[in-house]
Amino acid sequence: MSDLLSYQFDDGIATLTLSNGKVNAISPALIDALNAALDQAEKDRAVVILTGQPGILSGGYDLKVMTAGPEAAIALVAQGSTLARRLLSHPFPVIVACPGHAVAKGAFLLLSADYRIGAAGPFQIGLNEVQIGMTMHHAGIELARDRLRKSAFHRAVINAEMFSPEAAREAGFFDQVVAAEQLLETARQVAGNLKKLNMNAHRQTKLKARRAFLETLDAAIEQDRQHLA
Repeated sequence: MSDLLSYQFDDGIATLTLSNGKVNAISPALIDALNAALDQAEKDRAVVILTGQPGILSGGYDLKVMTAGPEAAIALVAQGSTLARRLLSHPFPVIVACPGHAVAKGAFLLLSADYRIGAAGPFQIGLNEVQIGMTMHHAGIELARDRLRKSAFHRAVINAEMFSPEAAREAGFFDQVVAAEQLLETARQVAGNLKKLNMNAHRQTKLKARRAFLETLDAAIEQDRQHLA
């Protein structure tokens, strides 16, 4: 489908694999590719598995774009937040199979999925924006507030604490952690179980359960556009 992302459809499951350099940088082109892949998955009526390369889901936004100027940075953050909103409201289940590190926007991908599986290992999961001198954006704060456990929210957002996979599960980034060699098989098993859902009921219930949060997220995305501009 793209040099930045592969799309494999098999037995009602669409596996989207990020492949954008050593850290799977989230660039405008990669977000475009993800949106195109989600369009195709919707046509295929597929449960989605989103994953990365061995050892990494993503290290976050493409720093070349983020440092190119304020307009480019604002546009990329808005594009990424809109992608998170789309994932949260996708009509079919979305699973993230995280094969390693997930930092900044990589960790926000975890917070945007219906089910999250992490690979065990010496990996770091978290939101390092404050650590690298970036003030957390409103949409990011609201994503973290909604999905992380209250005890971990301040540690992750304000203190930029990085978590091991097991600690990330306790914090709310993951639903389970498995051995790296079992990651994709476990994701396929979860996808197989989710395929049994009535998808109309899944979609309607997801939108009903997340309605207030999606409204909050929409307001935060607009607030970021105005504030960053």
